[in-house]
Amino acid sequence: MLFLVCFTGFSQHKKEKTKFKVIAFYTAKNDQAHISFVHEANKWFPKIAQENHFVYDSTSNWNNLNANFLADYQVVLFLDTRPEAPEQREAFRKYMENGGGFIGFHFSAFALKDSSYPQNWDWYHNTFLGSGEYGSNTWKPTSAVLRVENQHPATKNLPKTFTSAPNEWYRWSNDLTKNPDIKILLAIDESSFPLGTGPKAHEIWHSGYYPVVWTNTKYKMFYVNMGHNDIDYEGKTNKTLSYTFDNKTQNQLILNELLWLGNSKKIK
Repeated sequence: MLFLVCFTGFSQHKKEKTKFKVIAFYTAKNDQAHISFVHEANKWFPKIAQENHFVYDSTSNWNNLNANFLADYQVVLFLDTRPEAPEQREAFRKYMENGGGFIGFHFSAFALKDSSYPQNWDWYHNTFLGSGEYGSNTWKPTSAVLRVENQHPATKNLPKTFTSAPNEWYRWSNDLTKNPDIKILLAIDESSFPLGTGPKAHEIWHSGYYPVVWTNTKYKMFYVNMGHNDIDYEGKTNKTLSYTFDNKTQNQLILNELLWLGNSKKIK
């Protein structure tokens, strides 16, 4: 699959110089909503890669998260999970500190004590992402009105507010507004409230400030909270009911991020 993506991009754009290369890491083993998103992403990204003359590869082998492998790529994506092995984590940290690009989606920032993904990587969750531990989420997956908070090449040509694709929205333990390194790009607009349908009361948000897309200005990176498709759990069919990449405005944001990361110089 990886070979076909690269070969197709080369054959169709052999007169176009490849701008940059993107490698997406994923697990796609837990939670049907995240698995659905990964499969969707691995169809959407190759398409926009061809249209915009960059290379997109993907792998579920996290052992590829090493210096030699990463040297061939300008941008790394985490589609669902994060690396767990110490040597993988260290390779990623050095990659980012040396000017590599990164986009993490939805569950890639998840960390919770006594879960399968505990907060045992301080640099990643507190220094790099800035979000700390997972706090809570809305349920069921629903669309939200998102508001552009700060101007950045990633938000170019985006309307001030727009309606997102359905998503499960996360709250975090750290207040990102108090972190001088964090620049919040999108937050949930108050017109979205109440957000979520429950059935549990804490799964419905009625007020508050919730960043959903941000960058750490010390790195070439973005975190995007989107990445959880709606799934028919109630009907027990596990059918995908909504798709993250069905939203044109949201797609433009992600493409803007990729092009900025892939074409910008090191910021350090």
